[in-house]
Amino acid sequence: MSRGVRLTAALSLSLAVAQPSRPVTQADLEAVYLYNFGKFVNWPPDASSNTAPFSICTLGSEEFQGPLDSVTSNATLQGRKIVVRHLSSIAAADGCHILYLAEPDSTRLSKDLAAVRTKPILTVSDSPDFLDHGGIIQFVMQDKRVRFAVNLQSANQAHLTVSSELLKVAVLVQGRLAEESR
Repeated sequence: MSRGVRLTAALSLSLAVAQPSRPVTQADLEAVYLYNFGKFVNWPPDASSNTAPFSICTLGSEEFQGPLDSVTSNATLQGRKIVVRHLSSIAAADGCHILYLAEPDSTRLSKDLAAVRTKPILTVSDSPDFLDHGGIIQFVMQDKRVRFAVNLQSANQAHLTVSSELLKVAVLVQGRLAEESR
């Protein structure tokens, strides 16, 4: 079974386990994706110690907090316990491995992304034109399904390596792999 198929299966299984008693929302789906992105991205060795928790952070999204807390409860990523942090400002983003940004204001979004651009933080959002502002993964709706697009240039700037298996299931991949740009 290819890792792309395993990613799709993992998303389906995670959703079935996460909230069986109520309808699945877009926030539920995005929370499962966030968790699974951590399985298909590599951070530089100096990004944090191997014993520190894996930190998934949110900024500006209250509707997303419950689903993310539920999906990551008692879970691990890359052999480490997951800690979810809900930030009040981008200044608190140090130590985040994944950062979900819900910024309706494109000026604020651009400033927040500039503040973390070269830090080893996987930035994710469903904001329109997120990739154009320098974000790494953007959720998009396609045929009434939550999908995602990837900006490899932004991933390279953050010193992150995105698995080819994740890229295979993306609806759009912008930029080039680090090895291709040499």
